[in-house]
Amino acid sequence: MAFEGPIEDRLAIRELLDSYADAVCRVDAEDWGATWAEDAVWALPDYPELGEIRGKAAIVEMWKGAMTQYPGIVFVATVGAIEVRGDTATVRSYTSEVYDQAGATKRDRGRYEDVCVKQDGQWLFKSRTFRNTHRQL
Repeated sequence: MAFEGPIEDRLAIRELLDSYADAVCRVDAEDWGATWAEDAVWALPDYPELGEIRGKAAIVEMWKGAMTQYPGIVFVATVGAIEVRGDTATVRSYTSEVYDQAGATKRDRGRYEDVCVKQDGQWLFKSRTFRNTHRQL
């Protein structure tokens, strides 16, 4: 089943995804960074120049630099699955991004495979792995 575990936890994880997406659209590094655990890992295998970033501070710094390349971005996340097991959850979501770059409007679609952890009553991303599913260049 794609959705398992307590509804309160699944709702909190959905709000985590929504907070992440909202922070991307506002290019708010503080709010975006607040969605990550301190020892998080962000894997970007379709971007070999970035690879895998470890630790919240390094993830946020990389993101701040990268976001300069995506003016006017609109980022939407849609949940595909949330499976909660205690204080850990696996999550699958799909993304749609629209942004302007070099005078052209670009559209990207992708999929995240995540592990979330509940720390001090708050759900955070422990690991996120992003794969492109469609890219309009």
